[in-house]
Amino acid sequence: MDTAFNTTKEFAHALDKADVLHNVRDRFYIQPNEIYMDGNSLGLASKDAEVALLNALEVWKKEGIKIWNVEDSKYYHYSKQIASKMAPLIGANPEEVVIVGSTTSNIHQALSTFYEPTDKKYKILVDDLNFPTDRYAVDSQVRQKGLDPEDTVKVVTSSDGMFIDEDAIIDAMTDDVALILLPTVLYRSAQVLDMEKLTMAAKERDIIIGWDLCHAIGAIEMDLTLIDADFAVWCTYKYLSGGPGSTAGLYINKKHFNKNPGTAGWFGNKDETQFQLNHTFEHQPDASGWQVGTPNILSMAPLEGVLNIFNEIGMHAIRNKSVHITAYLMYLIDEALSDYGYSVGNLRDDFKRGGHVCLVHDEAYRISLALKDKGVIPDFREPNVIRLAPIALYTSYEEVYKVVEILKEIAQEHLYAQYSNKRGLVV
Repeated sequence: MDTAFNTTKEFAHALDKADVLHNVRDRFYIQPNEIYMDGNSLGLASKDAEVALLNALEVWKKEGIKIWNVEDSKYYHYSKQIASKMAPLIGANPEEVVIVGSTTSNIHQALSTFYEPTDKKYKILVDDLNFPTDRYAVDSQVRQKGLDPEDTVKVVTSSDGMFIDEDAIIDAMTDDVALILLPTVLYRSAQVLDMEKLTMAAKERDIIIGWDLCHAIGAIEMDLTLIDADFAVWCTYKYLSGGPGSTAGLYINKKHFNKNPGTAGWFGNKDETQFQLNHTFEHQPDASGWQVGTPNILSMAPLEGVLNIFNEIGMHAIRNKSVHITAYLMYLIDEALSDYGYSVGNLRDDFKRGGHVCLVHDEAYRISLALKDKGVIPDFREPNVIRLAPIALYTSYEEVYKVVEILKEIAQEHLYAQYSNKRGLVV
C-alpha cells in the first residue's frame, strides 16, 4: 500500500491536479450531483461514442441500403474497422479479433468450434467463481454433445469463496481434460489470474484454453500474442463504455484460422463469394469468419468512437492510474472505515487486482441502497460485497474521497437501517 497517501480532502485535490488523465473525464457525460462507481458493470457514455453513433445514424438516414457501399464499404466491414482499434488493448493482431454477438453467444461459438471430446479426453475445466453465464454455456454445449455436465464439467472450487488457487487449476489439468475456460479477472473479488502461467500449463498438456476477458479488457494490460491462448471472449459495455448491450468481442488465435466455426453464418463467408449466395459455406480464413449474421451497426458504432480514447491514451497509462486510484481507495477504507465494519475483500497486490475494489460489510446490500440515495452509484454482489470501480478515464480522486465520507456517514448514523433487505430485480 502506498504510504504516501493521506486522508485529507486537500490531498485528493492534489492528486487530481497531478493526474495526467484528469481532463479526459470531460469527454464523458458526468452527471451532476452523482458519483459513478459502477463502470465495471456499465461504462458511462462518452462524447466520442455519441459522435460515432450519430454519424452512423445519419449515414443510414441518407443512404438506406447504400450504407453497405459508402466510405469504402466501411460499415459492411465494420467488425474489421473496430477490430483494428480493439486489438491493441489485448495485444492481438487485428485479424484475430472479430466484433460480434454477445459474451455468451461467443462462448457458444468458441466451444462449438474447439470442443471436440473423445472417449479419453472429454472434460471441460472451469472454476466455481466465474460469472454464471459462462457455466450455462459450457453445460449447454456439453449436453449438445450428448454428455452429462455432472460427469463432464470439472470444477475447480475456491477454498474461501473469494479467490481461486492457480496451482489447483494446474493440478486439475488431467489427461481427460479437453478444454479450459477461465476468467482473467474474477467479477466479484477482482482477482487477476496469471494468464501466461495457466495457458502455458494447458499447452504443455495439449489442452485448448480460452479466457473470459469481460472484467479485464479496458482495465488491465494483456498480451494475447505473448500468452498464445486459443480463444478469448469479452463484452464491451463495462470498462470499454460501448453502451448497454454493445456488440461483444471474440479472439481466435491465428493458428486456428484453418478450423471451421462451430456456428457458421453468412457473414463468416468469404467476401468474394458471399453475395453469390451459394449453399456451401466458404469460411473466411481469419477471425471475421466467425461472424454469423449481419453486423449490428448501431450497437457497434459507439465502440468506434470510444476506442479512439483508449488508443490515444494507451492501456499502460490507463492501468497505471487504475492501480493508483484503487490503492488510494483501499487506503481510505483502511484508515477511515475499518472501525465501522468495512473491509477490503480483494487482493492488495497490484498485479493481482483488477479495476474494482470489493468493499465488504455485513450490511452491504442495504448500504448500497443508501449510497444510491446519496448520489453514489455502486453495485452489489452476494452475499456482502459492494463493488466500487473508480474508472481511470473519468473518476476523480476527490470523488473517491467523497464516497468514503458518505460510506462513513451511512455507517455512523445507521442510515442503512431504513432500507429493506429484499433484493431488487437488478442489484
